[in-house]
Amino acid sequence: MRGRGNITEITEFILLGFSDFPRITALLFIVFLLIYITALTWNLCLIVLIRMDSHLHTPMYFFLSNLSFIDLCYVTSTVPKLLITFFQEKQTINVVGCAVQYFFFSMLATSESCLMTAMAYDRYAAICNPLLYSSIMSPTLCVRMVMGSYMGGLTCSLSQICALLQLHFCGPNVIRHFFCDISQLVHLSCTEAFFVEVLIVILTAIFGIMNALVVMISYVYIILSIMKITSTKGRSKAFNTCASHLTAVSLFYVSGVFAYLRSSSGVSSSFDRFASMFYTVVTPMLNPLVYSLRNKEIKDAINRLQNKTCTC
Repeated sequence: MRGRGNITEITEFILLGFSDFPRITALLFIVFLLIYITALTWNLCLIVLIRMDSHLHTPMYFFLSNLSFIDLCYVTSTVPKLLITFFQEKQTINVVGCAVQYFFFSMLATSESCLMTAMAYDRYAAICNPLLYSSIMSPTLCVRMVMGSYMGGLTCSLSQICALLQLHFCGPNVIRHFFCDISQLVHLSCTEAFFVEVLIVILTAIFGIMNALVVMISYVYIILSIMKITSTKGRSKAFNTCASHLTAVSLFYVSGVFAYLRSSSGVSSSFDRFASMFYTVVTPMLNPLVYSLRNKEIKDAINRLQNKTCTC
């Protein structure tokens, strides 16, 4: 703690994590470690596969490789610190470290939301305008959309961190979560945080609700286009091209909305912490599996890679 006039300012926080479950600490460590290793492996393999196979050098897989990169970084922003806390008697993190962790977590989550929207537009162009798809989704537009996603995440995160650094903390300093969440920090602040709360609502509306609306509108047009296809085979093929993305979007937004509504009170229960595992740890692990499980092009790319390996 550090003195500031008559106020003792806090310089570090205590991350509660899962320390209130001492009987299953070893089990939780193993579970988180396995999920983290799996998420890193699957996402990294998908990036390498898309990079190595020229048949996958299309807008859809360009977006997918960036999604895997974001997921890889996203899960790394929280899990390593959590794994370390399992071996610490005093699970602390300083204010700067807490701000840095939230900066990367927020930036990557927002970037993923924006990228999901770009991928929805890509599927809209592929289903609703198949003849013009190549001209609509040009390499230049794809790069701009990906860069826009990263810039959107950076802008959102920077604005929150700048507002957060204006707050002062004088106690208590216990964060009832396994990572630094802004809703927890706002309620721990001993200064007026109305501006920060308003900023969070505005950013959620811009980068959360607006992106979700664009995705929903895109899929309304996609479903209407699919319904116009007369052949059952053609309809099934059209649906399969966007089923994986729809599943990933549903996982991301449903878990995110649930976590946001639960965390808006600033009080995190044990259930909330376990629920947060889904959108911070489990979803980044499942995304590459969702896109690969029923994807014939991915399976064909794996077979081609295996044949090349055997030939070498």
